[in-house]
Amino acid sequence: MKKYTNQGSKDTRSGFGAGLTELGKTNPNVVALCADLTGSLKMGDFKKNNPDRFFQVGIAEANMMGIAAGLTIGGKIPFTGTFANFSTGRVYDQIRQSIAYSGKNVKICASHAGLTLGEDGATHQILEDIGLMKMLPGMTVINPCDYNQTKAATMAIADYDGPVYLRFGRPKVANFTPEDQTFEIGKALMLQEGTDVTIVATGHLVWKALEAAEILAEKGIQAEVINIHTIKPLDGNAILKSVAKTGCVVSAEEHQMYGGLGESISGLLAQNDPHPQEFVAVNDSFGESGTPDQLMEKYGLSTANIITAAQKAISRK
Repeated sequence: MKKYTNQGSKDTRSGFGAGLTELGKTNPNVVALCADLTGSLKMGDFKKNNPDRFFQVGIAEANMMGIAAGLTIGGKIPFTGTFANFSTGRVYDQIRQSIAYSGKNVKICASHAGLTLGEDGATHQILEDIGLMKMLPGMTVINPCDYNQTKAATMAIADYDGPVYLRFGRPKVANFTPEDQTFEIGKALMLQEGTDVTIVATGHLVWKALEAAEILAEKGIQAEVINIHTIKPLDGNAILKSVAKTGCVVSAEEHQMYGGLGESISGLLAQNDPHPQEFVAVNDSFGESGTPDQLMEKYGLSTANIITAAQKAISRK
């Protein structure tokens, strides 16, 4: 199986911007809306190249969701852009009533998610957004792991008919997936095969899971690493097949323990084939100001935390 290497650090929000720029060239129905954060969302190139298809709505996120829903009626494919906190928590009513309830073809694109937003602090570091969005009937939830995958995901969701929540971040992180990848919604990616423990990770934690697997291998533990970029619909078959082989699982995510990927996996196992599970996630806490690395360490989202969780899961078999 291919060994993944860091091709250089890039921010995933720039992957979104690059994907949107490509869509501007290839899909005339794609339109973009932004709530006064064009630079932060890397939407500037799309705006420059397609000024008639870019709408700056200002700091009026609820209005942005309503406009986006309306644009779909005319056959447009709207991509909304703002911080994850403002893309979900601030506008949940509008998303539920105007987009999800009627299955509108809106792509809700959310940057600066999780603790890695860093110094902006707890008010902006939403850690509940995956749970909020996955509970909405018909909502697809995607959380890519690096620049290349975010770019591919951005382009792929334009071809998908239905509401999508696309989550990405601000910091530069390892860029390790193929540049020419095909992004398949709802399809887990096996990154490394193993027999002792399954590590299922999403977003920024995928690279950390690979780092953890390398260190575990030095300890004689063979970890299987799965990249879950689509949290809903969840690729349950891939997870069940892996856990049936390894006998235990670790879920790793930059999100609250409650309502996230780990909880989806727990439900899957409970209904099909229960096995020990350990969680690497934020444990019922708000964040705080700090550098991304400091916060990931303090709140238990480090490579070392994944290693400890894997060892504990194995001990419970």
